[in-house]
Amino acid sequence: MAHEVTLITGDGTGPELAEAARKCVDATGVSIQWDVQEAGVDVMERTGTPIPDTTLESVRRTKCALKAPITTPVGTGFRSINVYLRQELGLFACIRPCKQYRGVRSFFSDIPVDLVIVRENTEDLYAGVEFEAGKEETGKLIEFINSLPADRKIKTGGAETGVSIKPISISGTQRIVRCAFDYARQNGRKKVTAVHKANIMKYSDGLYLKTATEVAREYPDIEFEERIVDNMCMQLVQKPELYDILVLPNLYGDIISDLGAGLVGGLGVAPGANIGPNGAVFEATHGSAPKYKGQNKVNPTALILSAKLMLEYLNEKDAAARLEKAVADVIAEGKDVTYDLKPHRDDPSAVGTQEMAAAICRKLQA
Repeated sequence: MAHEVTLITGDGTGPELAEAARKCVDATGVSIQWDVQEAGVDVMERTGTPIPDTTLESVRRTKCALKAPITTPVGTGFRSINVYLRQELGLFACIRPCKQYRGVRSFFSDIPVDLVIVRENTEDLYAGVEFEAGKEETGKLIEFINSLPADRKIKTGGAETGVSIKPISISGTQRIVRCAFDYARQNGRKKVTAVHKANIMKYSDGLYLKTATEVAREYPDIEFEERIVDNMCMQLVQKPELYDILVLPNLYGDIISDLGAGLVGGLGVAPGANIGPNGAVFEATHGSAPKYKGQNKVNPTALILSAKLMLEYLNEKDAAARLEKAVADVIAEGKDVTYDLKPHRDDPSAVGTQEMAAAICRKLQA
């Protein structure tokens, strides 16, 4: 059976990474009808929008997309396309495995790191409920907050203060925690750790922790524990082998998934999946690296492993396992890999993006 999948080519190094990942998926033998669509800086320069309606319509129709990296301007410019897609398509769960592969340089090469980060995607500070400093409504909001009979006040005025709202709901927490426990059952995982800052933010993170604890009782076969987020960061650096699945609110999930990627060698080997009730978008954890655009230089592993998650989602589990093994074998051999996977980054034997993808394809076909 052929699967229809939207391929969003992204910007910066995105198009060349998309090409590499597509070749590897096709080499598994799974029949994919690719609907190629654009998003990002390049299409914005031509059309005035970073994500055309046709791209969103395609993902809604196929209910499955492989998305190459897209640039997100820092501080100015258009809002994150990644955040927009997650919210517009209801992709409430971000799943980011952090797994060690032999041949990838890491400070933890002798420790079997194999974590899965399950991040809530639609609430928390990333919901984008923000009020700009200097705006009239910001001043009014601060006045309203300060008029309430609460202990904590905003002590600076609206002319110099920006405000972000942190919504955490019972329903949003229930579905992400259940997602983490269901993933544990489906993948033979033994423990779920809820990460929070409930000791300080008692009415948002406190609600998150209370709700997570209640949901955990529905899964007596899976061990449950909780950790304060700053302590969690220290624990992951000291003894990452003790942890299995981490389930977190949006902001902490974003930060700790990068920390987890660092444990296993960096963002170049960190895949991701964004899943909701009506579809999924699969993407690398890293950005678009525009300074390397067109140089056929960057590591395609993260997007190829994201495609592996996509194949699992499409119930092509055998093909997914073969793809991951081909990637692992190529990395372990250390011959046909990009510069960042070499013992020395200036190693002249490093190959390009497409050449590494070709080596993975050869492994699959063999």
